[in-house]
Amino acid sequence: MSAFAPALESGYFKLMDAVFARWPGPAPSPDQLRQCKLISHRGEHNNRDIKENTIAAFDRAAEAGVWGLELDLRWTADLVPVVLHDPDLGRVFQDQRRVARLAFKELRAGFVQVPSLAEVVARFGGRCHLMIEIKNTEWPDPASQSKDIHQILAPLKPVQDYHFISLVPELLARIRDVPGQAMIPIAYHRPGKLYRQVLTRRWGGLCGHYTMMGNRLVCRLKSRGKATGTGYAASRNCLFREVRRGIDWIFSNTAVELQQLINANIERELL
Repeated sequence: MSAFAPALESGYFKLMDAVFARWPGPAPSPDQLRQCKLISHRGEHNNRDIKENTIAAFDRAAEAGVWGLELDLRWTADLVPVVLHDPDLGRVFQDQRRVARLAFKELRAGFVQVPSLAEVVARFGGRCHLMIEIKNTEWPDPASQSKDIHQILAPLKPVQDYHFISLVPELLARIRDVPGQAMIPIAYHRPGKLYRQVLTRRWGGLCGHYTMMGNRLVCRLKSRGKATGTGYAASRNCLFREVRRGIDWIFSNTAVELQQLINANIERELL
């Protein structure tokens, strides 16, 4: 069954995108649109001339005025934190080697487009909000790895400038010296099951797919002062629905296009 899971997931997402693209609804007010916090999922990429999770992809989003950047965190063999989604380089760079088996110098020699976390923070920190996803990867030295991340992010303020997110909530506890409000679990399925953990651990909120984060759960989270995030808005109607629902963070693979749509609607309303 696991071999079919990615295909089934992709099919489900595409079906829901098609449904919600045709789900009519009124445009949000200019004030609501101004408050919309779009997050570019792995940057503005197509994985041909612009690869995901690269400086070029993040530049595209930042230059378009997108509020936030989502990026994926892994470690090299010598424990340099780098920005890469998959455990290996196959899908994006057509090389099956695993990043955890390569020293940073080896990685940089062969794949100059893969940035270190330090490079991304230096270029975009304070300019865009950073949503740093901790991937389910090896932690041979948790204390040292956490310390390195803390030092890299030292110029920034947690919650204000960045959050940590993860599909594996237990990994959030490995990042030390960061307030719980900066920790956001991602629900793969059934986000309501994580609601109690968010409250108990005093995390800052909860993220999930927009079809699974129901209105009742969103209201419950907001009533407890918790933020909500949904992905991945892919159309005008879906975006406007999430804005009207008061979703705090809207993740998208087409964030630049949606940001342009927001800007155009604000200008139109003000004429």
